[in-house]
Amino acid sequence: MDSGSMGTHRRDFLKGAVATAALTGLSPQLMGGLGPVSGSDEIRVGLIGCGGRGSGAADNCVKAADGVKIVAMADLFRDRLESSRSHLMALGESFDVPDERSFVGFDGYKKVLECDVDLVILATPPGFRPIHFEAAIDAGKHVFMEKPVATDGPGIRKVLAATR
Repeated sequence: MDSGSMGTHRRDFLKGAVATAALTGLSPQLMGGLGPVSGSDEIRVGLIGCGGRGSGAADNCVKAADGVKIVAMADLFRDRLESSRSHLMALGESFDVPDERSFVGFDGYKKVLECDVDLVILATPPGFRPIHFEAAIDAGKHVFMEKPVATDGPGIRKVLAATR
């Protein structure tokens, strides 16, 4: 490879990158000058599945941006829920889950979805995720779901059908 042809490719790449960056900066003006959308600046999150991974995902979620708050939790087991609550209380004002928004049992996920949440974190065992995902989508919630999304063909089909 000669250095002349390599420089040309690099130069072409840089021209393209600069053009792309310029267009990206202009895109709001090109699209009619869309400004901020009105609404709450707070993102209310519900955690379904309070084991180590769920607690870690909730912690990461809150620390990813300002205005994110954990407001509801559910787990099949009370000890898992209580352990997660104890851990997440260290988040301070970003954690607001009183007893009345802490749910235990197989139907706990439904109760979280009935709360005023914008997003749910699904960190339950993978066999439950298709059912929980479908319910969350039907409830109009945004979803962060751990992988794998399902453990078998019917579960995968349920997840895919819920997205249509």
